[in-house]
Amino acid sequence: MLKNQVKGNNIYSKDQEIQEQILQAAKQLIQLHGFRRVTIDDIAKAIGKARSSLYYYYKTKEDILDAVIAADISELMTAITLAVNRARSAEEKINAFFLIILQIVLEKRGFINWLEEGLDPGEISGYQKTKFAVHQQIRQQEGTLLSQIITEGIGRGELTGLSRKDQEHLVFVLVSSLHGIKREMVIRNNFSNMESSVQILVRSLIHGLKN
Repeated sequence: MLKNQVKGNNIYSKDQEIQEQILQAAKQLIQLHGFRRVTIDDIAKAIGKARSSLYYYYKTKEDILDAVIAADISELMTAITLAVNRARSAEEKINAFFLIILQIVLEKRGFINWLEEGLDPGEISGYQKTKFAVHQQIRQQEGTLLSQIITEGIGRGELTGLSRKDQEHLVFVLVSSLHGIKREMVIRNNFSNMESSVQILVRSLIHGLKN
């Protein structure tokens, strides 16, 4: 039995510590060299472990990548939830929701670019499938959080009452608008108007729903 240690307010096991070291090293190496050029040996060397010890946690390099992506999704949703909880009104919460996602996208662009660099057509096809699955998972979690914000806003009397179907349509519009803004800013490589663009969009969408 591995001995546990305290980290922050949580019980933190040696296994968890090693897994975090593996994922952090993998992410840094991918950013430096691209996914295709990074090997299990490279990751093991970076954390001072034998290659065989990594196989206890992950069987392939792709498994490590999946774990890196899963950790990023968890980190994203935690950051979104914290930002939303700090805001007060429904409009402020949705505004915070949009801004934190765009800020994280801006921070992580380098990793995504290096991840895709050097992939051959077969690898790109596999990666695109993974990327689509991740995208769907994130959108589902985003939709759940937005639905909660809207329901609470209606409950507090901030927003006019909506049927369940109309709430679903509103969530779809909000999530689609968010990803549209994100895509345009990435394509143009310009995030300078991020905050003002989000404020105008959210204010315009929410204005008609206010009591």
